[in-house]
Amino acid sequence: MNEKIAPGLTGSKETIVCEHNVASHVPRFSTPSMILLMEQASVAALVPHLDPGETSVGFEVNVRHLAPSSMGARVVARAELTAVDRNRLTFAVQAYDGETKIGEGTHRRAVIASKAES
Repeated sequence: MNEKIAPGLTGSKETIVCEHNVASHVPRFSTPSMILLMEQASVAALVPHLDPGETSVGFEVNVRHLAPSSMGARVVARAELTAVDRNRLTFAVQAYDGETKIGEGTHRRAVIASKAES
């Protein structure tokens, strides 16, 4: 694993709340969509630092969905790498609708050999 993968790396990902990422029973940003966005922010922090033949997989998510976001809202997820234990990485993740924090927690990923290299 690349030595450049160290605490402090950050990434972000954004989306607009639309019919594709709302809960089926209410037109609000769904929790699974928020978790996906947080995972994508973690990947964005990591990808530029992976060695050729490496990828990452998520293996743990521990988040709270704190507030709703309505159709048309711009939601931004941010991730910061906080710990590295061999190939296992821990990210602090948050999601915001404007200035309002709508989610927070942790996400863990493992760096592994990509399928082409295994």
